[in-house]
Amino acid sequence: MTSNFDVAMSGDSPPVRDSGIVLEDVGIGFGAFQAVSGIDLEIAEGEFICLLGPSGCGKSTVLMALAGFVAPNHGRIWLGGREVASPSPDCGVVFQNSDALFDWLTVRQNVAFGPRMRSVAQARQREIVDEYLGLVGLRHAAGRYPSQLSGGMRQRVQIARVLANEPRVVLMDEPFGALDAQTREVMQQELDRIWRAHRSTVLFVTHDIDEAILLADRVVVMTAGPSARVKSSYEVDLPRPRQESSAGFAELRSRLRADISEEVRISLRAQGIDPERAAA
Repeated sequence: MTSNFDVAMSGDSPPVRDSGIVLEDVGIGFGAFQAVSGIDLEIAEGEFICLLGPSGCGKSTVLMALAGFVAPNHGRIWLGGREVASPSPDCGVVFQNSDALFDWLTVRQNVAFGPRMRSVAQARQREIVDEYLGLVGLRHAAGRYPSQLSGGMRQRVQIARVLANEPRVVLMDEPFGALDAQTREVMQQELDRIWRAHRSTVLFVTHDIDEAILLADRVVVMTAGPSARVKSSYEVDLPRPRQESSAGFAELRSRLRADISEEVRISLRAQGIDPERAAA
């Protein structure tokens, strides 16, 4: 286990490692409520990071700040050597549900939307759409509308639409949280396959420990909020594709569960709840 990452900065200059993501002493607040404080984190280009922590610890808030939807009230965020100040095509966001899809457009039109807005030539648009629909296994559904697809298929359309914009970073906010257990398992396997083929930089927010171990190069654990921080970071040195029966999986799960449980107990005590009495 490694502790919080120290990030070397110099004045207004971007971080030395300028091809990935750097968060330097980031705090995000809403009025008098400080959601997160002192977040120091570095994510290398092509790395798959899972952000894990108890409910309400600010995982999604950090992701929204990276996307440029929320402004930090302290510290700075760098992406690809540039400071994040607003939403940018450098970041693609896959949300928990598929409401972001345009119901009146077909699957093909949804995936082509970004390249079309960037004035990509039509012939190249078709190539991009075919490439990414093939990557997510949905070429056969190109002419369907979102309402004609299952939940898992709609999430794959979301992933294809984001990748079609060729962003530096893909941000995923519990994208499988609304799916049933069987579909979720299939989507985890599909995402792992897609990531190994595409090697995007991914920040994936989840509260599911097993999901984090199955997907991540590194699992970053946050403390309980408010003023949540990075508590710990675990390298996941297990071969892909991973199985829960893999050697080392259970040990890492136990360590992560202990870390999260400690933060949940802290959160309960802050609410005036005795966790030992509640467990009894």
